[in-house]
Amino acid sequence: MTEHSRVRRIAPNLWLWLAIIVLVFPIYLVFIASTHTSADILSAPMPLTPGPHLLENYKEAVVEGSKNLGASALTMMKNSLIMALGISIGKIVVSLMAAYAIVFFKFPLRKFCFWSIFITLMLPVEVRIMPTYKVISDLGMLNSYAGLILPMIVSATAVFLFRQYFMSIPREMAEASQIDGATPMQFFWHVLLPMTRTPIAAMFVIQFIYGWNQYLWPLLITTKQEYYTLLIGINRMLSGADVQIEWQIVMATTLLAMIPPALVVVIMQKQFVAGMTDREK
Repeated sequence: MTEHSRVRRIAPNLWLWLAIIVLVFPIYLVFIASTHTSADILSAPMPLTPGPHLLENYKEAVVEGSKNLGASALTMMKNSLIMALGISIGKIVVSLMAAYAIVFFKFPLRKFCFWSIFITLMLPVEVRIMPTYKVISDLGMLNSYAGLILPMIVSATAVFLFRQYFMSIPREMAEASQIDGATPMQFFWHVLLPMTRTPIAAMFVIQFIYGWNQYLWPLLITTKQEYYTLLIGINRMLSGADVQIEWQIVMATTLLAMIPPALVVVIMQKQFVAGMTDREK
């Protein structure tokens, strides 16, 4: 009986460690490859221990980049960071204002406006991407940060989540603020916004990762190297037809691309969990 209970206690830990190994091993391989030369990486079998070119490879990736690309990882990381922050902050601001108007203001066709926003969840990105590209092209926003960010800042999911959160707030609070002489925007800034900090933090983590991992939209509207994001740059590093692929630079850039979203999740983990689970007002 004791042996069976011991096995039951150990088995979940073994499965957990096995899952960790499966998830971490590819990242370990990327790190190992980023410390060797391209010839070492292409040799069979590839070394599984760190090589002597760690600082050299990462310096070349950050400062110079791949020869068949012409853009450094630092430039691409800056572009990805601007895009991710612009999308996450823009979505939160627009969604907060939309949800606030839908919940706390009475105007004609209020429910119709909400469901018109919500029904866009049924439209895949591929359906909307060509009309969106045409609009951005006509406005002259190709190869610009505005073109990367503005089409992505409207989110039906964020509007829905903030609307549900606002609906759980007692109406007496809004009425009390009106009695005290607060304007609608004063109620929003001084009462509603502080209460919504944890959902905002959770939404920021989700939308930052969403913006950082954008691939299809930047691929369509960026043709100049100074506006390449990290994912676009890595893809173009691998598509050099006449130039030998510098695998050590590709792997170093890939590992650098993992760091910012991982840092956001680690730093804001507590706020993210609270935003997803906490319902205390």
